[in-house]
Amino acid sequence: MKPLLRTTSAFALVIAGLTLTACSTQSATSGATGSGVTGTTASGTATSSAAPTGSITVFAAASLQRTFTELGKRFEQQHPGTTVTFSFAGSSDLVSQIRNGAPADVFASADEANMAKLTSTDLATGWPRDFATNTLEIAVAPGNPEHVEDLRDLTASDLQVVTCAAPVPCGAATAEVERAAGIELRPVSEEQSVTDVLGKVESGQADAGLVYVTDVEGSGGKVEGVPFAESSKAVNTYPIGVLKESSNPETAASFAAYVRSDAGHGVLTDAGFGAP
Repeated sequence: MKPLLRTTSAFALVIAGLTLTACSTQSATSGATGSGVTGTTASGTATSSAAPTGSITVFAAASLQRTFTELGKRFEQQHPGTTVTFSFAGSSDLVSQIRNGAPADVFASADEANMAKLTSTDLATGWPRDFATNTLEIAVAPGNPEHVEDLRDLTASDLQVVTCAAPVPCGAATAEVERAAGIELRPVSEEQSVTDVLGKVESGQADAGLVYVTDVEGSGGKVEGVPFAESSKAVNTYPIGVLKESSNPETAASFAAYVRSDAGHGVLTDAGFGAP
């Protein structure tokens, strides 16, 4: 009987070793995300075991142009063989384009309301995740020649003020701060993106405009920012998600995860964005 006992013990040791190896492999695989290995990404979808590759098109809010352009370059450097192409515009305009069949893989909105228009019609997959916040600031010419000190100053009849149109996230935020301050602005124009508002102030076509803190920060000194108390009443939260019709969902999910990673948050924080 002794030879039988030795054979049984050896077989048990082999089985135990195989079990431990399998557990280690499973643990290592399930613990990594956002880099092309199996796991749950920022969009709520599962990535494949392959590294990100190929091209993706990202539709992103105009206020994200500077930061996402930088994030796209860094993502491509980390994942050779990938190409990230961007289309920046007002979030509401981008939603309309997606609904009308414009090819895109990722959507990053400047508010949750416009993202909801896609999730409610199953045009975005998984669960879009928040990655940043932003607030409004008054943009004026350097030196503040019109001496704008708070939001109420923008009601002066001789001041040329521009804002975003109501469907655009910065327009919805403008309406909220107006209610909070108990005032009604009478802009000379309402623009379809926050970058258009900024451009009018930079070019001298307007004396003041309501833009995001990050737009003033990224203007390179072309405008000066005037903070105001009511801005805290309209904090915009930015979500990102992978689109259902994406032609490259794995790389799209990896990019969305990268935006939400520590590296992505670092770029966004440096640009003036707040944490989600």
